[in-house]
Amino acid sequence: MPSKQEKFAELETFKNCFKFHFQNISVGFNQKGNWLTNYFNNNNPIVLELGCGKGEYTIGLAQKNSQKNYIGVDIKGNRIWTGAKQAITNAMQNVAFLRSKIDFITNCFAPNEIDEIWITFPDPQPQKTRARQRLTHPIFLNRYKQFLKPNGLVHLKTDSTSLYQFTLQVIEENKLPLIWHTNDLYKNCPAERNELIEIKTYYETLFTGKGENIKYILFKLNE
Repeated sequence: MPSKQEKFAELETFKNCFKFHFQNISVGFNQKGNWLTNYFNNNNPIVLELGCGKGEYTIGLAQKNSQKNYIGVDIKGNRIWTGAKQAITNAMQNVAFLRSKIDFITNCFAPNEIDEIWITFPDPQPQKTRARQRLTHPIFLNRYKQFLKPNGLVHLKTDSTSLYQFTLQVIEENKLPLIWHTNDLYKNCPAERNELIEIKTYYETLFTGKGENIKYILFKLNE
């Protein structure tokens, strides 16, 4: 297994990896608004996985849905390396990775460029003082609105009861369209939505191994 430094060095050579950091804000990001033409070379829908970690969900979804494009976003380059390497090894043309903080996400995508968002096992930020850091806080949802298409879907998978309840409260208070939710996905998963439990992140495997219930919410940011 390569060292962290070796992963970072190799990541710089991966054509399926991009990065956007604070110092790039003044010069902009040439991929913004151009993901389909500059990278994917098709007109298929683009799906984001925010906080993708090692990219298990990004890779898993891309393998199941060749007619969609997937971009995994995470700040940790040594994690992204795993998914990016797998995508290259398997010649997956519908996968890309973006190394960036979610705080800068509006700098990376243009209005109506994204069709769907997955938020998979994010840090629940359980302290009340860190509520604004939760990826389903209205601050973040308003950022997503800037590039998610009308009627675009948002998925949340989490083991955290507090984040699950918090997100449902945000949806209710902001009168967002709530499509479906469950506090026990493995018990209540619809047969036609098997991909919800067939693809597992590292953390999901860890949590289910401890007997914890997985929560899921599907909603929209607008009509």
